[in-house]
Amino acid sequence: MRHNDKLEEWDRENFFHPSTHLAEFARGNVTQRVITGGSGCHIQDRDGNRMLDAFAGLYCVNVGYGRTEIADAIADQARELAYYHSYVGHGTEASITLAKMVLDRAPEHMSKVYFGLSGSDANETNIKLLWYYNNILGRPEKKKIISRRRGYHGSGLMTGSLTGLELFHRKFDLPLAQVHHTVAPDYFRRADLDQSEAEFTAHCVAELEAMIAREGADTIAAFIGEPVLGTGGIVPPPDGYWPAIQAVLDKYDILLIADEVVTGFGRLGSMFGSDHYGMTPDLITIAKGLTSAYAPLSGSIVSKKMWQVLEQGTDENGPIGHGWTYSAHPIGAAAGVANLNLIDTLGLVDNAGTVGAGLNAKMRAALADHPHVGDVRGAGMLCAVEFVQDKSDRVFYDPAAKIGPQIAATLLEQDQIIARAMPQGDILGFAPPFCLSGQEADLIVAAVTRAVKAVLG
Repeated sequence: MRHNDKLEEWDRENFFHPSTHLAEFARGNVTQRVITGGSGCHIQDRDGNRMLDAFAGLYCVNVGYGRTEIADAIADQARELAYYHSYVGHGTEASITLAKMVLDRAPEHMSKVYFGLSGSDANETNIKLLWYYNNILGRPEKKKIISRRRGYHGSGLMTGSLTGLELFHRKFDLPLAQVHHTVAPDYFRRADLDQSEAEFTAHCVAELEAMIAREGADTIAAFIGEPVLGTGGIVPPPDGYWPAIQAVLDKYDILLIADEVVTGFGRLGSMFGSDHYGMTPDLITIAKGLTSAYAPLSGSIVSKKMWQVLEQGTDENGPIGHGWTYSAHPIGAAAGVANLNLIDTLGLVDNAGTVGAGLNAKMRAALADHPHVGDVRGAGMLCAVEFVQDKSDRVFYDPAAKIGPQIAATLLEQDQIIARAMPQGDILGFAPPFCLSGQEADLIVAAVTRAVKAVLG
């Protein structure tokens, strides 16, 4: 469709798109798509194409598109009070209410919520709080952070370092020296194919303990992990993984950051992944599902154990020297209040668990036996299909073949369904809105089956 305006031209000339091949975009070799509307699980572009968004934006539009309850809450807040800061004890009705709502849903041992804007800045906050915590306790050497390969924790300097994906390090002089990466809990990609799932979990634990021994437990502040690996391939943990990891951290007095930007507020069919997998975090990172992305907002949930030390620190040193201009922004907070109320009212956590389980089961039934499908996996409203060149010997495709992107493009072209070609592997990822119906799940599975056949036979 031709438009009587210069929007596409302005886009290429002025807009710096994230996670984009900049030169190819400038040359016109990357498809432009201007999104103009959405309702439920569907979005629409300015050419009139209506697409089922099976990735909820970036795992974030959890309640679905077009929710007027959240839009109205944002508009009402903007008219009443568009902004005031949260420094030195200031707050708004929305930010105070949302803090209580978050704590009411969080694991019982959590104490306070610090609000930011993105998952990246929330994890930056977490690292600063960890370093402050250990300085107050007289442990200035206890500052290193253990993350995991294939983990995703943001794109900043520290958070990009925590991220265990090579793309986010290459030519950025990352990771920083304080960050160390241990093995990813990805059973499908284990080096020893003879290992059972229990043996692979034991291997992950042994690798962690070996790293702690090398670096010295007295130098390690925390371990950070997503309950389910997200951008690294949508990988649920192997059986027994989190209880075994938690035991190691407790043994060596290493704190745990649960990065629940993706899993928080219901994506696994449980309110938090920490409860789902028996984790006992000292910090929980929240963002996407907090507002279903209707407005930017993130948070760091601080445990009672840490909070006591933070209070002690301000008694000794005065006000804590950390804050963002937009911390607890009232418009974002108003969106959060409306969003969490909507999740409860519509029963969306239960729906994510039920329909998500159906989506995973039907995807396995349709594709698990395909000669080029190596793995079909998922948890709750998360699902992934990983493709291989040779299934019997688990030989992966040459990345240059871009099998995953080809299948994602075919799916969109043939059936107007959006899935995500995940980085570092030929992996097709799904993270639909929680309001996905069983019928829509069936449409996704049928369309993926056709796309796989079209590309791989």
